[in-house]
Amino acid sequence: MTHPADENDSVVQAAGCVLWRRSPIDGDLEICLVHRPKYDDWSHPKGKLKREEDALDAALREVEEETGYTAEPGTELPTVHYMANGRPKRVRYWAAEATAGHFTPNDEVDRILWLSPAAARSRLTQYRDRTLIDELLPL
Repeated sequence: MTHPADENDSVVQAAGCVLWRRSPIDGDLEICLVHRPKYDDWSHPKGKLKREEDALDAALREVEEETGYTAEPGTELPTVHYMANGRPKRVRYWAAEATAGHFTPNDEVDRILWLSPAAARSRLTQYRDRTLIDELLPL
């Protein structure tokens, strides 16, 4: 039997946010997606937890690192589980409203887009990320 601590060590722990705002033009809901050139994919901002880091703190840190925006966290969304490089990965997500900031391209993320929920759903590379937008839509 494996010890629970051993199990946690084998699972890659990550956290992120479904970052949203009200459009400055018409007030409609917009979702922020990030483009990672290393993977050539569109996803929600997320990243691995640092040692002993709280998941929500990590999610907000990753949002700021990847998008340049600070965010006000809201409801925790469903956790996503998948395999990455042969290891199980667990990503906890929160809904988070962008409060302030400005995007500057960097090595990890070269572009962001603010899209309507429908456009964001279709732009996301991984199908599993689409359900997170559905969870957010009651906003």
